[in-house]
Amino acid sequence: MAPPSHRRRAPRPDRRGALRRRVPLRLLLPLLVLVALAAMLMLRGYVHSEILADHRVQDPAPTTKVPKEILEGGPVIDARGGKATTLSVPDHRLVLTFDDGPDPTWTPKMLDVLKKHDAHAVFFVTGTMASRYPDLVQRMVDEGHEVGLHTFNHPDLSLQSKKRIDWELSQNQLALTGAAGIRTSLFRPPYSSFSDAMDNKSWPVTEYIGSRGYLTVVNNTDSEDWKRPGVDEIIRRATPKNGEGAIVLMHDSGGDRSQTLAALDTFLPDLKDKGYEFDNLTEALDAPSAHSPVTGPELWKGKAWIFLVQASEKITGVLVVGLAIIGTLVIARFVLMLLLSGAHARRVRRKGFRWGPPVTEPVTVLVPAYNEAKCIENTVNSLMASDHPIEVLVIDDGSTDGTARIVEAMALPNVRVIRQLNAGKPAALNRGLANARHDIVVMMDGDTVFEPSTVRELVQPFGDPRVGAVAGNAKVGNKDSLIGAWQHIEYVMGFNLDRRMYDILRCMPTIPGAVGAFRKSALEPIGGMSDDTLAEDTDVTMALHRAGWRVVYAENARAWTEAPETVQQLWSQRYRWSYGTMQAIWKHRRALVDKGPSGRFGRVGLPFVSLFMIVAPLLAPLIDVFLLYGLVFGPTQQTILAWLGVLAIQAVCAAYAFRLDKERMTHLISLPLQQILYRQLMYVVLLQSWITALTGGRLRWQKLRRTGVVGAPVNGAVPSGRAYDDDRRPVA
Repeated sequence: MAPPSHRRRAPRPDRRGALRRRVPLRLLLPLLVLVALAAMLMLRGYVHSEILADHRVQDPAPTTKVPKEILEGGPVIDARGGKATTLSVPDHRLVLTFDDGPDPTWTPKMLDVLKKHDAHAVFFVTGTMASRYPDLVQRMVDEGHEVGLHTFNHPDLSLQSKKRIDWELSQNQLALTGAAGIRTSLFRPPYSSFSDAMDNKSWPVTEYIGSRGYLTVVNNTDSEDWKRPGVDEIIRRATPKNGEGAIVLMHDSGGDRSQTLAALDTFLPDLKDKGYEFDNLTEALDAPSAHSPVTGPELWKGKAWIFLVQASEKITGVLVVGLAIIGTLVIARFVLMLLLSGAHARRVRRKGFRWGPPVTEPVTVLVPAYNEAKCIENTVNSLMASDHPIEVLVIDDGSTDGTARIVEAMALPNVRVIRQLNAGKPAALNRGLANARHDIVVMMDGDTVFEPSTVRELVQPFGDPRVGAVAGNAKVGNKDSLIGAWQHIEYVMGFNLDRRMYDILRCMPTIPGAVGAFRKSALEPIGGMSDDTLAEDTDVTMALHRAGWRVVYAENARAWTEAPETVQQLWSQRYRWSYGTMQAIWKHRRALVDKGPSGRFGRVGLPFVSLFMIVAPLLAPLIDVFLLYGLVFGPTQQTILAWLGVLAIQAVCAAYAFRLDKERMTHLISLPLQQILYRQLMYVVLLQSWITALTGGRLRWQKLRRTGVVGAPVNGAVPSGRAYDDDRRPVA
């Protein structure tokens, strides 16, 4: 050993690097999906003028700073050379201009009419619409029309800074480049009118626009079609007097343009008969084209923009469909739960109800245990208080904390300890099955306690010879912390209410590992407990259905289990559950095409499980995504009302579930917070499970750290919790 002065100090690990190395791809992918989804929603809101839009309109201002030649000049203002001039359209030439498009309904019809009468026009498009409907912009260019800018979001530029004006122009050009591969030198300000309407607020904007290289095009003939005054009136207002040339203002977007379309179909041939030509602007002025092609990086930048906008449109469209699906599923599930769970409660609670002859013969209770030293004594003591004859087999699965020694030291009658090398829970249960002396076997977890009547209530359904397994009523024993209270709501509402429904539908998906009972004669033909999946309880339940056995729910067979007390433990548990459920569904997928009981479960049970346990929870956060989006960018009041409506439905179901289970309603106080926070955690866990499954990843069994907080029943009541010790930290 080297002298102290020569010892080498171990290098301190770079914590930031270690954290980076610890973050697996399956955790990063859900985060990337959420970020991408948020980005797509923001982009969609931007191109729909829900984000960064400014709908203010400037009040009229004096005209003292506007040059006289502008106020009295033509509708085309050229301020590009530093000195402003105006241009007018020659006599017997009309330039039809259409604002605010392209519109997917009306623009194609306008283009059809123009093509029919061999007429050209100028379309002043907004960047929002051009980004969403690029094919229409391309058609305008292909058919010889000119395209001009009308800003991106249609704000009143007299209220905007130069930086915002530049942004509106550049984004509008970007959309035009991506849609048709061109730039344009034509610009029309939103809310513009005739040249003589230019004032001290709008004129500086026109000068600045000219300095950026644009011709500002207003109009001198307004059809006022936006007022929908009737076809004849639109034609009258759009017709210039005495053969004069004109720039005519019309609209191909912004509402119902059927009158504009009808007027155009009459207006064009009538004025052509009077000697008018319908040209685009540069044709009418005998000037070079306003379009210039774009190549190189700028072109690809524009195309990338259009691609992203189209992707955001499609993704949000899918999200809307998903929201409709989840809304339908949620409502259907709630209705089914309320109706069928009520029917189940009425059936099993009616006077004189019996599953069959009373089951009085002894049963075997299997307690698989791995490092359950803090819990196992409470578990075994609770079984000793049972009012039904039992033998208890504690299968120690290679514990390193003395679990087996604790049970042996208790020296209780009818309690045997079986030791084995660590092989996993399914192997431990199969070892217990092989050593069980009775045909009915109860299975529980090593951290669970039973009430004195639990075993008796759990085995009574076996009086029906068709019943092969029974699910008990698992409850959260440590519900005095916030995360425990959330799980308590989930267990009562999401698990037990569901089990009543699945019992009626005869497609119970899972016998809970904390409290379930089986016939050995039902388990042996299917090979006992399988280790093919991480959800052996779901796997074996599905196998029993396929073998033709009934699986039912015993509401009074209550078991109190220790739920995870930290987010990390909860994450690990639910990750295993959801991934294991997916594995079980995939394993039993052939049931979809089978005949007999297996086929019935495949065509009824598997779709229900997939929809309500996989698809619905995965899509449920869409409600919250649209809630946040609506609160920030949409109709806030309607959004809040809609979300409160969904919460009210959930609250009704939760209250009904609590009433059926005779639970105190005070725990429902945390329901709104559970819906906001807890559901998001479950969503990310489920998404991570999907990614693990799709990428072929493997998930190992993860042991939860126990605290032994759930005590044994006292006079039939289970303590809600103990004082916190060093190993138990409340989650707040």
